[in-house]
Formats: sequence, structure tokens, C-alpha cells
Amino acid sequence: MKLWLYRIGTALAFAFLVLTFVNASWLADSPRGYIKLIAHRGAYQLFDHTGVERDTCTARRIEPPVHDFLENTLPGMSQAVRSGAQMIELDIALTRDGKLAVFHDWTLDCRTNGSGNVRDATMAELKALDAGYGYSADGGKTFPFRGKGVGLIPDLAEVLAAFPDKPILFNFKSKDHEEAEVLARWLKAAGRDPVKLGDGFYGATESGPVSRIRRLYPKAWVFSKESVKACTSAYAWQGWLALTPEACRNGTVAIPLNRQWVFAGWPNRMIERMNAVGARIILVGPQDGPRGMGLDLPEQVREIPAGFTGYVWVEDIWSVGPALRPGF
Repeated sequence: MKLWLYRIGTALAFAFLVLTFVNASWLADSPRGYIKLIAHRGAYQLFDHTGVERDTCTARRIEPPVHDFLENTLPGMSQAVRSGAQMIELDIALTRDGKLAVFHDWTLDCRTNGSGNVRDATMAELKALDAGYGYSADGGKTFPFRGKGVGLIPDLAEVLAAFPDKPILFNFKSKDHEEAEVLARWLKAAGRDPVKLGDGFYGATESGPVSRIRRLYPKAWVFSKESVKACTSAYAWQGWLALTPEACRNGTVAIPLNRQWVFAGWPNRMIERMNAVGARIILVGPQDGPRGMGLDLPEQVREIPAGFTGYVWVEDIWSVGPALRPGF
């Protein structure tokens, strides 16, 4: 009995040494390329995420403003680029007259002086609204952006014209596959090749517009929250066995800043494995508290591995961008 226990222990120890060796990051080649910052909603007003639910009006809980930029607006996107973003994330909504508005919420009531479903309005009606009407940092006592946001809800065509060479990450908020078809038409009308330029597309689930955009652009970067979870969860345990999950093939994996140690071979070996199957890596913020998904503190930049060449999801591009690249 003792002999068998000794043999089993020896085999396990040997296996541990082998797996430690094959997962060693320092034995992999240094990745080539450069880090790419994704500015979530452009430059925007941060807010307290404590207790936020689907219908919570986040405009009524912003932090005291340090700048004047609003989410999903052309000025906010331009500032994100000036702050060092390589990619702009934005939300799209199909309007009643067949255009695509760049707006986050399902309804107009929270952020604007309008009401009702965004998708029930025409683009002209959205343009007439004050996009900064509902923002408050003191529970509704004062509204620092009221009257300053008239005309700031952009038509997607305006965004494509303003950033013809800047990669964009399009977020489908609905499950309507028609939004993917309309988006593809607008991209074609703008002469934009999303594969060549490096655009991305994502949504909550694989159904609806996400599945449709995959068929329209089979070589583009397309993912859903479902597919990211599948790849990330599978690699978290299979990676230690030196395996790359099938769920990660041409997929996307998300690495929380405070959970980097969970992933085998991080960073260089894992990057090598993901590159081999056409997968992209997004480094996100700590996922253990009431904060946004991305980085929102300049000191978090110190936790990004040297030489990382994937994407970094950023909530506060205003401060994180210059912290990573002081030239901005």
C-alpha cells in the first residue's frame, strides 16, 4: 500500500513539474504588437455601480464631474481618441425611420428631456433632445449638463464619417437581427471594411444580431457575453493541462485584473496559445466589487503585464489613457 502511495505521489509530482514547465510564461516568445485601449462609451461620466439593475437611471448617480464629456457622443469619442484610445465602444439603436442612433439606454427618460422607447423615435426627434438633461451628481439637486446636450445624440453615419480610420466596437443592445442588417448597410454605404479596419461586434447572447453579423462578416471580430464566458471559464481549468478549449477558437477571453493568476501561462504562453487559434484577449478591471467592467483608476495601469499586446477595456479613458501613455 505504501509503495502504491509512493508511486502515485511521484507521478503527481512529475506531472506537476511537467505542467509547470509547459505553462511557463517566460519560456514563450514575447508577443509582438502593442496594447490597444477600448474606450467604453468614449469619454463619459462615471457613476456609482452599487445596486445597479437593468432599469436603474445611472445618469442620476454620476460622480462629481471632472470633465464635460457625455457617453456615446461625438465630443466624448473625440476626447477618447485624444486620451489614447485605439478603439471606441458604442451602443446602437434602430430608429423608427430606419437609421441607427448611438445611444445606450432602451428609453429616453433617464438621460434626456424626452420619454418613451428610443426605437419608437425618429432620428430627427432624437436630435432635438437634450442628451445631458438627466445627469446629476447630488441626487437631483443640480444638473450640470442640462441644456448642454441638445443635438448630441449622433446618427451612426456621423460617427463613421468622423472616424473613418478608427476601429469601432459596436454593441447590439437588442435581440433584433434586423439591427445587424441595417448596420451592415450603413457600413457599406460609408465604404467601411470592418474586417480590414479591425472593427468588432458584440451583444449579450449569440442569438439575434450577433449570429446575423457573424454570417455577414465571417472573418470579423464578433463575440457575445455568452461566448466570452464559455472561453474564459474553459481555459481557466483546461489551460493548466496545456489545452486550448475549442470554445476559444476565433473567440474572445476576458482576464480580470485581479484574477490574472488563475490563467495558465499568463501572459506570454497564454497569448501564444490564443494567437494560435485566432482568439483575442481583453484585460478587464477587477471583478470583485461595485465597479464597472473596465479600468477606471490610473494606478491600475501598473497591474498590466509588461509586453501585453491585447485589448484593455477602459471605463475612464480620461485618466487611464494618459496614465498608460503620458504623451496623451
